[in-house]
Amino acid sequence: MGIDQILVQLGLQETEARFYLAALELGAASVRDVAAKAGISRTNAYDVFARLLEQRLVMEVGAASNKSMLVAAEPPEHLLELFDARRRKLDGLLPELRSLYNRSSDKPRVRFYQGLEGIKLVLDDTLTARDKKLLGILSMRDLYEVPGREWMDDLVRRRIEGGVFLRVIRSPVKDIPHVWPESTTDLREVRFASRAMVFTMTSYIYDDKVAIISSRRENFAMTIESEEFAMMQRNLFEMFWACCPATQRENRKDNAGRLEARAKA
Repeated sequence: MGIDQILVQLGLQETEARFYLAALELGAASVRDVAAKAGISRTNAYDVFARLLEQRLVMEVGAASNKSMLVAAEPPEHLLELFDARRRKLDGLLPELRSLYNRSSDKPRVRFYQGLEGIKLVLDDTLTARDKKLLGILSMRDLYEVPGREWMDDLVRRRIEGGVFLRVIRSPVKDIPHVWPESTTDLREVRFASRAMVFTMTSYIYDDKVAIISSRRENFAMTIESEEFAMMQRNLFEMFWACCPATQRENRKDNAGRLEARAKA
């Protein structure tokens, strides 16, 4: 993919990208010369130049001997300033856009992703939980295969930094001992299902969403955004959680709570 096409993907019009790149190569030159190099008609070139001038990507630098105007490209760093300014404007609009999006339809939204990048995208989305609460049923060995241990450890780090608390049920058969243990510091509470239950997939529940991540064999991920479906899955998780034995840490915490209650009685 050429540089001009990348600039188009970043938000410039095609003629703007070609004009800017031509101006970068030529230095100070007439609009006619820049237009010729960019493959733009001279009539359109003045309109393109005006738009780029407004975006502070080109400038006037004087006149040639024949009195025609000379133009030059601003340094490439101005592109960063332009795109950063656009990003800030979009950030300011996000709350209103989210409000419109949430009201747009009562129908569930199902998004399906195939392959590694899709799996990463879905896992990243779990960190957006608005209430900072995440429920999970994990197949750790499958997650360590796809998307891999290094990437998953970084996801865990970002979850902790974002203050997202995880309650998770894991399959002993698919577990990796001494990895991601229950930890107050790591914002993680763990319970284990019986050995008869073998999880080959991972699921997360957060806000009104349910995320599903497959094993390497099927290699897909999906999100289902539905208030009713998420509520049902959350209720099923709580039933499952109640059936799983508490860890030693939880037992110690419960015993400490009972002793404290007796002391106050």
